[in-house]
Amino acid sequence: MTPHRRIRLAEAPPSPLAEDFARIRAQFGVDPEHPQEVEAAARAAAARPLSGDDRADLRDLAFFTVDPPGSMDLDQAMLLERAAGGGHRVRYAIADVGSFVERGGPVEAEAWRRGVTVYTPDVRCPLYPRALGEGAASLLPGEDRPAVVFTIDLDEHGRPTAASVERALVRSADRLDYAGLDGEPAELLREIALRRIALAEERGAVTLNAPDQRVVPDPGAPCGYRLEWESRLPSEDWNAEISLLAGTVAAASMLKHRVGLLRTMGGADPYRVEVLRRAAAGLGVPWPADTSYEEFARTLRPADPARAALLEQARGVMGRAGYTAFAGETPEQHVHAGVGAPYAHTTAPLRRLADRYVLDLLVELESGRRPGPAAVETLGRLPDVMEEAESRAGQVERAVVDDLEARLLEHRIGERFEAVVVDDDARGARLQIAEPPVRARLHGDRRIDPGTTLSVRLVAADPVGRSLRFAPA
Repeated sequence: MTPHRRIRLAEAPPSPLAEDFARIRAQFGVDPEHPQEVEAAARAAAARPLSGDDRADLRDLAFFTVDPPGSMDLDQAMLLERAAGGGHRVRYAIADVGSFVERGGPVEAEAWRRGVTVYTPDVRCPLYPRALGEGAASLLPGEDRPAVVFTIDLDEHGRPTAASVERALVRSADRLDYAGLDGEPAELLREIALRRIALAEERGAVTLNAPDQRVVPDPGAPCGYRLEWESRLPSEDWNAEISLLAGTVAAASMLKHRVGLLRTMGGADPYRVEVLRRAAAGLGVPWPADTSYEEFARTLRPADPARAALLEQARGVMGRAGYTAFAGETPEQHVHAGVGAPYAHTTAPLRRLADRYVLDLLVELESGRRPGPAAVETLGRLPDVMEEAESRAGQVERAVVDDLEARLLEHRIGERFEAVVVDDDARGARLQIAEPPVRARLHGDRRIDPGTTLSVRLVAADPVGRSLRFAPA
């Protein structure tokens, strides 16, 4: 079944699904609530008077946030301006978690245990208590907030010509969502993003944002609901480009100073590229022989189930991303192949542990100070901690998808489905069914080449075990 797919709910989940999601959270040890002592420490930190010492006062600047509707954990706010010569100035404010979370305190200790915010369709299991993540540290509109602010000047092509990082006080003026983004903010964001996307394509970058799915009530379905692919708005991709810009600027600074924490990923694996090409042929998606993986991948959009399935598979062609800490010489692996450049995670500190420490480091480096041994040791521990946290979050996401797919099909035992073999290994062929969008195993001894299309029959669906079993029809 399909990994790394975010599931959203159109309304509150029916009883069986709510019980399933609670069981999954318990199985993997993720909890929407924090221990009492952590909550108490977070509330105390949130209640402390806000100090402007050693911070630039940027509260008169009209920053705005762009997030999904209803979001409360607002990590980033931006201010975009045109500059002389056809360029732009980007100011990007990132929530300064370090001003609330004391080193060595209970909130930090719990954050290291969690690593990341984990999402299940009905509830979030946040990295930090809501008093901070959705309150005092969140860049909510009309509120004075501590932030780490990137100021980046771009030329007429979107290339950085100057950049700085500083701690500041900000006050976001407006909270926008992707659908409601319009006027000059949308125009400026689009201009900058399209220039940045063009530069990324020149570098051979492949940024694949897999579509989410939504659970929609459907009285005509035996299970009472259906899964739909969500359409990704262009403004979501534009917004992501500002985050990518900050991440590349952060990486450049750390490489210059020979200390830091990078997000790294290898290039496309030839075998996986060939498997993807065969799957595209089986699903009827054209891939001209003279078109590279990078070019083909950029054309994938969740416009239909086949392309959405390929988009998910294409994300695995480059393997898994990881973290690389270094202090001294530039590490051998220092590039993120998906970005096509050195890159660092730095723009989601309310949801990702590592970002807080990268931000703290960047401010130190900007001030001309080298990190001490304790800070370097902390950076060195983060890759393992983040890998474990991301693995746990991925397991939860996979379990949710598997559970929903089993619930979706448990009333359809014996039915036939058209499928494409997208891979084949020691455990059997991996199938992609376009409608409903389900990925599963075809167990058997016979090897089946990727790209093969065949009819399969559902012989078992076990929501408790979160498994589907298909046999050749």
